[in-house]
Amino acid sequence: QVQVAESGGGLVQAGGSLRLSCAASGSIFSIARITIMGWYRQAPGKQRVLVTSITRGGTTSYVDSVKGRFTISRDNAKNTVYLQMNSLKPEDTAVYYCKWSGPSNDYWGQGTQVTVSS
Repeated sequence: QVQVAESGGGLVQAGGSLRLSCAASGSIFSIARITIMGWYRQAPGKQRVLVTSITRGGTTSYVDSVKGRFTISRDNAKNTVYLQMNSLKPEDTAVYYCKWSGPSNDYWGQGTQVTVSS
């Protein structure tokens, strides 16, 4: 089994920055089988949506609304994925979740709140 934990959320003014971290722990065998890591967000009253993802090999993808503002990165040695969020907007306010996915399992964190004030 793999446990995933996010950190780094908080309250920030519009235009500010935050960096989220997502660390995985547990079965070394299971972690080694992880192929893609993603950041999702869920705003109040809305569905959880994918924001960005990164493969173990480093290929990234972003939803259009965050392109040029958010950057995903990973440190395979530390089993950690990061989300650097710049030029934050009030519409970025949400609970941010990370998900680590392998061939047959998905592992979710508990989420971290990001609130952007105008």
